[in-house]
Order: sequence, then C-alpha cells, then structure tokens
Amino acid sequence: MQQIEVVVIGAGAAGLMCAAQAGYRGRQVAVVDMGKKPGRKILISGGGRCNFTNENASPANYLCKNPHFIKSCLSRYTQHDFIELVDRHGLAYHHKTLGQLFCDNSAQDIVDILLTECDWAGVSLHLRQEVLAVEHQADGRYLVKTTTQTFNCESVVIAAGGLTMPKLGATPIGYKIAEQFGLTVLPTTAALVPFTLHDHDKARFDGLSGISVDSLVTSESGIQFRENILFTHRGLSGPAILQISSFWKAGEFVSINLLPDLDVQAQFHDWRSEQGQKSLKNLLSTILPKRFIEALISDGSIPDKNANQLSHTEIEKLTETLTSWKIKPNGTEGYRTAEVTLGGVDTDELSSKTFEAKKQKGLYFIGEVTDVTGWLGGYNFQYAWSSGWACGQAC
Repeated sequence: MQQIEVVVIGAGAAGLMCAAQAGYRGRQVAVVDMGKKPGRKILISGGGRCNFTNENASPANYLCKNPHFIKSCLSRYTQHDFIELVDRHGLAYHHKTLGQLFCDNSAQDIVDILLTECDWAGVSLHLRQEVLAVEHQADGRYLVKTTTQTFNCESVVIAAGGLTMPKLGATPIGYKIAEQFGLTVLPTTAALVPFTLHDHDKARFDGLSGISVDSLVTSESGIQFRENILFTHRGLSGPAILQISSFWKAGEFVSINLLPDLDVQAQFHDWRSEQGQKSLKNLLSTILPKRFIEALISDGSIPDKNANQLSHTEIEKLTETLTSWKIKPNGTEGYRTAEVTLGGVDTDELSSKTFEAKKQKGLYFIGEVTDVTGWLGGYNFQYAWSSGWACGQAC
C-alpha cells in the first residue's frame, strides 16, 4: 500500500493540470489512468493539432444546469493564463477564426507541457492501472484500489472524463463514484456530435457527402450558430451542426438558413427581371453547390424551370426553403464520435471554488465528468484547465 496525499483519477487535460498545481503546493500527488499513455483525447483533438483554448472564453459559452457555477474558475484561471503557460514553454501556435488557438506542430506539444509541469511538481504517473474501487475510511482517508496497487490518500480527484470516444477508454467510473458517495448525476448524452438522418432524407441527399455550406443553424429553442454545415454518408456534420447538437432534443427540427448574407427574395426578383431566360438550377448553382441544388430539384423542393417562370408565390416558397430549411434528425452518431458528454455530476453538489463535494470532504470532481459542457472551439479544454487549476489549489 502506498501512502500519498492526493490521487487524481484520470490523466487527461483536467487531471494533469490539477496534479501539477497540487504538486506545486507541496502535495504528494499520484495520477492514475487505465490508458497506455496520458492525454489520449488531447492527442486526437483538433485534427491532431489541439484547439487548446479560445480567446473569447466566458461563462456564456457553457451549458450547465447552474449557469453561475463556472464563473468562479473561469475568472480565477483564464484563457490568458493558459496562453501565458504555453508561451513560457515556447509552444508554437496559431490563431484561427472565432478565437480558436491551435498548435502549429502537434497536440503532443500540449501533453508534453502538462507532463513537464507534473514532473517539475514532483507528480508520479501510474498508467495502465484501472481503478477498481474508491473507499472512504473511518479515519477520513481514502483507499484507491487499482489492478496493481492500493493508494492510501487524503484527497481523491475524479478527472475521469465522460463517455465520449469509448475506443480511447472512456468509462462511466466517474459517475459511479459520484453515485457511490450519494451525489446526484444528471442524465448524460452525446454532445458536439454529428446528426444522423432518417432513411428518406438520406436517400434525398445521397451523393452529397463532402459538400459544405456556410449556414446559420437554429434550434427549436432559438439558439443559433453561424458556421459551415457538412453533408456526410450518415447525415449532417460540420461546426454549425456540432454546435447545435448540444441544444437539440430527439424529435425536434433544426432550421438552416443556407444563405444568411443574402436577401434571397430580392435576389429571385432580380433574376426574374434581369436573367429570366436562365434556369433556376444554373442561377442557384452560382451561390450554392451545384450537386446540392440538383438534389433539391430532384425531390421537388426547387422547381425545374427558368427564373422568368416563377410566380410570386413560388418565390416566397423558395425563399422559405433556402432560408428556413427544416430538417428533423433521426438522432446523433452518439458517443463514438461525440466530442463531449452533456450532463454529468450535478454542480450543485460541488463547491464552485474548490470542486470538492459538499457532502464528502476530500472528494473532488473536475473536467468533463461534471455537468459543464462548452461550445466547440477550445472552450471545453479551457474548462479543463480552469477547473483543474482551481481544484489544484485546494485538494
């Protein structure tokens, strides 16, 4: 049995950040993870380049049953603090649209920075060790039992992530530990995830895989995102779809404005008066992908006629089709391809300052295992850094 002060379960973004911070406070820290290497989700994020934060991160970019919960950690450890950290390590990175920051070289650079911080802080890393049990002792300490050893510790930090990407080893252990100690776990679902379509819609858009369109996508609740949508073999993806998926519920429609910068009705009237002899197919193919227009003509959504043959009623209907195109997804691709898990440990059970369970001294929950879900674009990593940092000051 190994005597230690803090055991962090999970060698991901939040866990490694927390471990380093606690180590710098002089705490003896062990990080335990069932994987072969640390930071596995970091390594595949952002196409292997890791969108490690967002310059615009604020509480408004997160979903949580208690919207006030995240304010404390985001204000105490900001995106600028993390940028300062990677600058000190000489990370080469670049800015992309909408405030996103990516590594120039590889996501491995972020993992290396975290491991260096942990090394400097004296943290020990224990890989390929599945946690079998967490037990609270009469003396207030904990036993953390893994497949190869047992730790006796003062504090246990659960940074075990959610259910996304099971091939990377995602398990519900964090939720099970929360429930074991009487904490409420809110229902979980896949978020930042592509939509699948019903068979009739898949047939309509067969052959469109790979086509993307800059669109404004709106949920039934009125939430909107403006980015690309992407047709796939199974349905719809792309940044705007991933964003809206966090706000979508089964059975609901999403509304897609395919031409958000254009006064579409005025455009049709102009075409009718100035280029009336041209076909709608050719005219619309100048502003939208031709294969997509052909699909809408094939299913009758767009009439196969010339511009000067359009009636006022048809122009109104076409405008509605292109600016408020309604799709009812069949579902999502689920945890297999989702970027994050929506739901998790109820934040009302946790201190917003330390992330300690209110009813269980010495037990902490950080990162994706909690009911905090960020937008696409580096926001979830920032929550990992912020929650890990805050917990590391206290555990």
